Amino acid sequence: MTKTERIENIVKKLKTRKSKAILYTIFIAFVVICFGYRFYLINQEQNTNVFNIARNNIEYGLPVETLKIEKKDGILYEPLNIKNNRAYVSSGRINLFKTNQKIGDGKIISVSKNIDLDSGMYVIKTKSCKNGLQYVEIVANGFYVPVSAIKGNNVYVVNGDVAEIREIVIGGRDSQNAFVKKGLSEGDVVILSDVKDNQKIKIVK
Repeated sequence: MTKTERIENIVKKLKTRKSKAILYTIFIAFVVICFGYRFYLINQEQNTNVFNIARNNIEYGLPVETLKIEKKDGILYEPLNIKNNRAYVSSGRINLFKTNQKIGDGKIISVSKNIDLDSGMYVIKTKSCKNGLQYVEIVANGFYVPVSAIKGNNVYVVNGDVAEIREIVIGGRDSQNAFVKKGLSEGDVVILSDVKDNQKIKIVK
């Protein structure tokens, strides 16, 4: 049998109904396998746990740094511009200063109770203080909070697994810390990170 005859014989067999059915079956099976594999890949991709920080914070809580509040002796540093051992302050600041408060190597020796008529200010007299801007040490026992944790007149405290806004009254502050007169209690945990009221949180150990 020649090569041409063999080819013609194969073509005749392929044209039979049985051969066509087999070929169609193979083709359909191939298509089903391709679609099935495609759906498998899509399903695997959807089930892949891709880390999303926003979704993670909502589900598990925003990681925050905190400070447990305890009553203690602390120091605030209040600026005072001194010249020839005298300083002038407004009525809004005069209550911050008292006799014997330290200013570097010197101290306050007197705080006037009446306004100086020439300057319209209160006079503070000091001893052994250099001229220029100096800082008075204001010592008080109470609750101290970093100023970075204060938003207006509020702080955020831990309430279970959420942040709770708390209004406070500040008795004094410097560039780093604030003395809180009202609004906090012993054992409160103040949140140092940026949060919102009722936001879910997770404390960073």
